[in-house]
Amino acid sequence: MKIKLLLLLLIYPCLSQSQDILWEKSYGGLHSDYLFDAQPTADYGFILAGSSLSEKAGNKTEDNHGDLDYWVWKMNEKGDLDWQKSFGGSGFDLLQSIKNTKDGGFILAGTSSSPQTPKGKIGNKKDDCKGLTDFWVIKLNAKGEEQWQKTIGGSGQDELVCAFQTIDGGYMLGGLSNSMSDSMIEANESGIMDTKQDLPGKTENFRGNMDYWIVKLDNKGTVQWQKTFGGEYVDLLRSMEQTSDGGYIIGGYSNSPRSVDKTDDVIGIGDYWIIKINNSGKIEWQKTYGGNGDNQLYVIHQTEDGGYIAGGNSNSTTPLTPTGGNVANGTDCWILKLNEKGEVVWSKTYDFGKVDILTSMVENKDHTFLIGGYAMSESDQIPRGGLQLLKVSGDKEGINDYIAFKISDTGEELWKKTVGSKGEDILRKLIETRDGGYLLAGTSNSKSSRDKNSTIGGNDFWVVKLKDKQKPEEVKVRIEAIPNPVRTFTNIIIGYDFEQGTASLYDITGRQLQHFEIDSRTVPIDLSNYPEGIYVVSIKTNVHTDGVKLIKGGKK
Repeated sequence: MKIKLLLLLLIYPCLSQSQDILWEKSYGGLHSDYLFDAQPTADYGFILAGSSLSEKAGNKTEDNHGDLDYWVWKMNEKGDLDWQKSFGGSGFDLLQSIKNTKDGGFILAGTSSSPQTPKGKIGNKKDDCKGLTDFWVIKLNAKGEEQWQKTIGGSGQDELVCAFQTIDGGYMLGGLSNSMSDSMIEANESGIMDTKQDLPGKTENFRGNMDYWIVKLDNKGTVQWQKTFGGEYVDLLRSMEQTSDGGYIIGGYSNSPRSVDKTDDVIGIGDYWIIKINNSGKIEWQKTYGGNGDNQLYVIHQTEDGGYIAGGNSNSTTPLTPTGGNVANGTDCWILKLNEKGEVVWSKTYDFGKVDILTSMVENKDHTFLIGGYAMSESDQIPRGGLQLLKVSGDKEGINDYIAFKISDTGEELWKKTVGSKGEDILRKLIETRDGGYLLAGTSNSKSSRDKNSTIGGNDFWVVKLKDKQKPEEVKVRIEAIPNPVRTFTNIIIGYDFEQGTASLYDITGRQLQHFEIDSRTVPIDLSNYPEGIYVVSIKTNVHTDGVKLIKGGKK
């Protein structure tokens, strides 16, 4: 196998050498800042999301509110700051997910133990914590200004992992919970525990030690429905998406036996557990996958062919599925391709070092998949103290390195790249950028070393931009609308910097419908109150005057 791989690298050197580092940057204060998610924005920039312990210092412009705070960093395509925002109360606020919304804004999702911030005190938490920890959701506009926030939880521990906008304009939240239902608290502990009935609570009792918990919101953040799924032990939701039929696919980790909602026995120590539900939360099918070890799912995604791809890692020593998948070395990345019913199409593992952790997976326009994660480095020698470090290809000094690789729609590896420092580098998100490159975003605790030249505090957001020499760079236009055609909201993207300007919306007859000042390169336009047809947006700035045609179509 090694001889075959060597021949491939000699014949096709682009497999490992076609991605060069364009730039790398660190963001943070002087304490610790942890990145958990990143998204591309339509203006060719990016938005980073995580949590911060740092006070105002380094390139952080706001003081810490309590323990960990939500911290959001919006930057342009060169990594330079557009704006940044901090949100938090006096407790622990862990931001784990950020997603773009149709109006050009963002939805933030995380976990909070903070109480309501008293008047006159530092902080911006508007609701009390209902239990030990709660779901905490914040909606921002395109400039990072808060539009609303919601605290949702039961009496126990509720951890929000992800949130995204749904087809109907509302939002879906996915996380985990061991809280009892509010009705059970009232019946059993009336007068002892404050259920805080003014806050959205839990309507179903816990199943086991920890369950999947999903909550559907409308476009203002009001709870519409919620569902709990679990067996009698530990079930950890890690990833969720809306599917093309309006339902949802949910993926995570389970060590529960067949019990309560779970219909399959546990295979190893813990397994991938995937559930398909309809648009009202009813289970359509569920499947369990794994070998005899620990099998940790981190990402689930519906593919363009209507099936699914699931990614995570496994340390199993037995085959992971009847169709294949064998761990080569310690813990490997493990990817499953499924059909629309959850049946295995193919199963493959990918080995970088002794411990490989998959954290990010994106389907590209050409139906290839971009995979990201981190790998513990390896060394042939056991240093003093007995700690064995494991070597990633090309790395003899780091503890963990960023790993990036691309696979075909049949799982064949097309290229791979490792990026790292002498310290610990934990990749959370890998993005294919509009200009033909790749963005690697995560957390690093290293000083300047190897691929890293920038450092600020103890742990920093660390972002690396790669250029793919095999791909042509997309030509940036001066003005465009995304999406177009549009159903409700579209975003006018201005491809240059300016100081001041105006936007005007016209119908096909030339009648002006909207006119307002702009100071951002992303301009949301709301067409929800207008009939289907052709519209024109005119953008006038101190630099250029441009127009773009919009096509408004009805709902599917």
